[in-house]
Amino acid sequence: MFSRREFLMAATATSALLGSGMAGNWSRLMAQQALSEDSLLSMAPVGNVTLIHVTDIHAQLKPIYFREPSINLGIGEVEGKPPHVTGADFLKLYKIEPGSPDAYALTSEDFVSLAKTYGKMGGMDRVATVIKRIRDERGRENTLLLDGGDTWQGSYTAQQTQGQDMVTIMNALEPDAMTGHWEFTYGTDRVQEIIDTLPFAFLGSNIYDAEWDEPAFEPWKMFERGGSKIAVIGQAFPYTPIANPRWMIPGWSFGIREDDIAGHVEDARAEGAHVVVLLSHNGFDVDRKLASRVDGIDVILTGHTHDALPEPVIVNNTLVIASGSNGKFVSRVDLDVKDGKVAGYGYRLIPIFSDVITPDADMAMLIEDVRRPYAEELARKIGTTDSLLYRRGNFNGTFDDLICQALLQERDAQIALSPGFRWGTSLLPGQDITIEDLHNACAMTYPAAYRSTMTGQMLKDILEDVGDNLFNKDPYYQQGGDMVRVGGMGYTIDPNKEIGDRISNMTLLSTGQAIEPSAEYTVAGWASVNEGTEGPPIWDVVENHLSKNPIVKLPDNQSVKLAG
Repeated sequence: MFSRREFLMAATATSALLGSGMAGNWSRLMAQQALSEDSLLSMAPVGNVTLIHVTDIHAQLKPIYFREPSINLGIGEVEGKPPHVTGADFLKLYKIEPGSPDAYALTSEDFVSLAKTYGKMGGMDRVATVIKRIRDERGRENTLLLDGGDTWQGSYTAQQTQGQDMVTIMNALEPDAMTGHWEFTYGTDRVQEIIDTLPFAFLGSNIYDAEWDEPAFEPWKMFERGGSKIAVIGQAFPYTPIANPRWMIPGWSFGIREDDIAGHVEDARAEGAHVVVLLSHNGFDVDRKLASRVDGIDVILTGHTHDALPEPVIVNNTLVIASGSNGKFVSRVDLDVKDGKVAGYGYRLIPIFSDVITPDADMAMLIEDVRRPYAEELARKIGTTDSLLYRRGNFNGTFDDLICQALLQERDAQIALSPGFRWGTSLLPGQDITIEDLHNACAMTYPAAYRSTMTGQMLKDILEDVGDNLFNKDPYYQQGGDMVRVGGMGYTIDPNKEIGDRISNMTLLSTGQAIEPSAEYTVAGWASVNEGTEGPPIWDVVENHLSKNPIVKLPDNQSVKLAG
């Protein structure tokens, strides 16, 4: 019998995520070419410099399933523009054949069926193979490996080691620079401890010492590659103290700081930079706007919003590159630098099909070493799912539906709230749910599951606030993430309206009655940014729920209605 790897190596692939040339066109391999490691990495080389980009790995060391969103709405000027194109529209836009490897990697279309065909994606041992092959092809002296952040958080082992498992793995990959976001949720002391020992640059041009109002980290660094000078400016997530607990990092302030970035570009050019790269965790729409307002940036390697696009979006002569999340993709950007400027480029978004790409033996061994102390607990079965469990999507995700069910029952609440995080892996129908799977959805440093009373007006205010964060027409007021997930309550949302008017028809599902502004309701939730929040960790709540309900079968969630 053939293994999946053997099947895929022999199977006919309709495309292989190939992009090249100045036009940045999304080309595909011939219909009869087999899906193989060589075909996935094949790219006509361009120029003398190569950037390798990974971002939003969220501590996923092993291959995973990760369903891309079926809804990713764009508001205002970005409506209908990438990355706010999903499903069949995405396939049509990029001329991707339904059912192909590309369709599976980049969309939610027919996800369960295609996942069973093409298998898991990612795995840092496979990522290591891809990086080594690019470095070997292009020459180590001509390449830069850049990590966009959200690297140290998002798994059981990262939680247990305070990110050390990922630090060990990334150090072995030998990146040249990184920036951050969820890294900061380990707190000031731990973050500083790690950064002080990194053998590469941690760049944060927009992070300031809150007391002295001066840069807290190295803002940018000059590298020489391919006979050219390349300036890399680091941009951490600008809203970290708002989206995450401020009390964990009281000494640092953040922000977009557009003027600072423009100043760094000027300084870099003055020091002879031929290429300026922004290594960013702003989120795609923020970086799109930034590129339109700041001249002189050649490439923005964007992160945070977990978008994966097979072509650069070009804004004001800036290539905006989106490399996905969870280790599913590695971006390769070739630059032809002539006469002190970028004269051409080639781009390839490389999908990490774990059954096709050969694991790097050294990295595989290192991954097993860092996981070995936790192997038994990671594999412990706590349930089985009959439903597809996923998180990513603007309005609901089934993994959060499960979490909300657990909060309602275990915390004896009328309404449950689960944050709209975009990290969290997927499980196919029929899969066991293990401790590792559960923690992939909720491993964090402020996991307390609170129980409190809220008025109907307070609940509306929460939904309005999150909705404005997601759907404000000005990207600089967007903080990323998706709508807070709600259990026990339904509502209607019109994303095109303004704050205060987006949310209507709030209904308590248990009674069918309207939520009254002045009435009080028992609400359970988790991941509060408030210091001193009390309650059991969310993973204990969900595990207790699964012990009583070991088979997960979720009804279709119809509680959120989209208007407008």
